[in-house]
Amino acid sequence: MKQLLHFNKTIKKIHLWLGVSCGLVASISGLTGSLYVWQPEITAALNPKLLTVAHMDTISEGTLLRTASYLMEMHKDSLTRINLPYREQQTVSLIYENGETHYHHPRTATFLGAKSFSIQFFEDLLHIHRTLAIPKIGKYLMGGSTIIFLLLILGTGIYIWWKAYGDNLKKGFTIKWKGKKKKLNYDLHKVLGAGFFIPLALIAFSGAYFTYNSYYKAALTLLDSSKMAQDHNTAVQPKFTELIRKPDTTYALRAIYFPLESNGEFHFRYIQDRFIGPGLRRSKELKITKTDEVASLTEFHTDLTSDRIAAQFYPVHTGEIAGIVGRIVVFISGLVPITLYITGFRMYFVKRKKQLKKPKGKK
Repeated sequence: MKQLLHFNKTIKKIHLWLGVSCGLVASISGLTGSLYVWQPEITAALNPKLLTVAHMDTISEGTLLRTASYLMEMHKDSLTRINLPYREQQTVSLIYENGETHYHHPRTATFLGAKSFSIQFFEDLLHIHRTLAIPKIGKYLMGGSTIIFLLLILGTGIYIWWKAYGDNLKKGFTIKWKGKKKKLNYDLHKVLGAGFFIPLALIAFSGAYFTYNSYYKAALTLLDSSKMAQDHNTAVQPKFTELIRKPDTTYALRAIYFPLESNGEFHFRYIQDRFIGPGLRRSKELKITKTDEVASLTEFHTDLTSDRIAAQFYPVHTGEIAGIVGRIVVFISGLVPITLYITGFRMYFVKRKKQLKKPKGKK
């Protein structure tokens, strides 16, 4: 019995002190991620001249490729990437070596303007979400805090909740809105923590993948059969000029990354659906040399099981895999860590205040 009491006290201390420290990072991650969920709609609404075009559904894949090909020929010596329409962006964007981004009409190639403040704001927001805007070590701080949040803060929290309400689940999910502030604060903490345990766990688990993807992939290879995926490197592939002018029969060209070095490779990134929709993320990655030799090729339809699963971490993390409902759940869930952090702090200070008021010698 004493051992159990000691164990429970240890669990509560772990929950408290990790919540105070790593919980702050988790709160920043959740808040920035929650705001970023609606980035496509917000940036499109704020930048209609840069990102949207009339009658987009009448512009064929062939037209998009011809426009991209024309723009590439005009500016290829100074480009690092060409983005074709994807998600909120219905236009073609050119990213230059000097960091500037210009937008062009997908049918006429007309120059529409340069990157706006609101577009840059969301890019900076994503950078904070992924790395806390700290060079080199930022992504590891974020990834490590995410793992701690998943395994220890959420884990110990649900343990404490279960010990208190395992025999009365209804009470564990009850909030007394008209009760005292201290009681309301406690109820919010317990209900939000337990009620959002599953979505928060999924978001944290999928989010940590972007820092520790090599470990995730190594674990996922256990799901692969002994039969290796088809080797595409020796398969006959179209030449560069054909890739930029002839539409793929299965995937839509999303972006072209230009070589950063003289002996580098062109990276063609494809996606099955240009615009946001529910379902699995199906993509294709092709890298070719300047002499049209295939350096690597992977695509969802022939990938190993581990690679197919790994491709779904992004839509799971953003909620897009479940459509608009999933994105709403992720948006609300992103606001929960900061709420838990605030209510948890208030609970700690109330308890600390009581302890300080006790006469010395009494426990």
